[in-house]
Amino acid sequence: MDDIEVASGALGESVVFLDYFAELPDIRQSSKVLYPLNEVLLLSLLAVLAGAETFVDIARFGAKKLAFLSRFLPFSSGTPSHDHLGDIFATMDAEQFGRCFVAWVASHTGVSGEVIAIDGKSVRRSYQKPGNKAPIHMISAFAARQRLVLGQVKVDEKSNEITAIPKLLALMDIEGAIVTIDAMGCQRAIAKAIIEKKADYLLALKGNQSTLHHDVALYVNEQKGCGFADSQISQHTSVDGDHGRIETRNTIVIHNLDWLENCDAWHGLKAIVVVQATREIGSKTEHETRLYITSSSLQAAELGPNIRSHWAIENSLHWVMDMVFRDDECRVRTRHAPANFSTLKHMALNLLRRSPSKDSLRLKRKVAAWDDDFLATLISL
Repeated sequence: MDDIEVASGALGESVVFLDYFAELPDIRQSSKVLYPLNEVLLLSLLAVLAGAETFVDIARFGAKKLAFLSRFLPFSSGTPSHDHLGDIFATMDAEQFGRCFVAWVASHTGVSGEVIAIDGKSVRRSYQKPGNKAPIHMISAFAARQRLVLGQVKVDEKSNEITAIPKLLALMDIEGAIVTIDAMGCQRAIAKAIIEKKADYLLALKGNQSTLHHDVALYVNEQKGCGFADSQISQHTSVDGDHGRIETRNTIVIHNLDWLENCDAWHGLKAIVVVQATREIGSKTEHETRLYITSSSLQAAELGPNIRSHWAIENSLHWVMDMVFRDDECRVRTRHAPANFSTLKHMALNLLRRSPSKDSLRLKRKVAAWDDDFLATLISL
């Protein structure tokens, strides 16, 4: 890339985020590059912040906002067409782009004590008819309390979340955090990887770990009958009501594990968490018991809310990507472009979330399209 600091400083408005993408390789022949990669990234991010959802949108934004863009970088050759943008994003190294993203986020985000929820989402319309290629599936790490995306990786075509999660963990500094993952991620290798990163895990336990699940479920059922008299436990009850629904959650943490065979096979395992949930909707009552394993020494009053925090990735990331950024309608499909475009939208989401404006995310994007000064403040955060 060009020297971003010199280019930015010379024009008077700094673009700090670009410093973290300076090492992103550009495979184009330097003699044929009309549009430097830093200009392409700046254009694309500003356009997405202002509501762009396709490369056609980004190209049109560039054509209409050239004077505004020139406040930050030269744009001496103007801005690329949508076809050119598509080619650049299709060939850009998605893994390296993801690493740059992680470094950028880490520069302004602390995670000690944070709940980091990890979960996957498919981009439905990224499938490719030639070759019958399935939609891409992205695994994201989400800081539940700060509501920021910390990183993401694409699941390889012939692989699954189990192999992608360790790759994502390897990218991030998660020391002091609690990592929550659904039952798919309840794997010894993943638990070990989290411990080696000096973090704690809180993993949903279901039938995919049949032996462990059977042993824990059997013990919990036995202990229910005697009021957990033979266990060292902490306990916490919470009640929530919303939209005519009342949910009572009783969280029980079993801190002694001398009864559990092969406990040492799970790195750092310190406790079993039992969540007994009762949901009342009108005259209907539902009961559910959920099991978790954790390396944390926290008590039930803290682990219960941490379990609930995991669902922030569904409500504050996946749902937002679909409803605000129209993720499931995105038809970007070629090579690395779908993964890179997802990362670009995560960048925009983080910047919108960090803005002190009290407006909704939807309205912030509209204001960004209407007000150049507000849009400029977003990339200076």
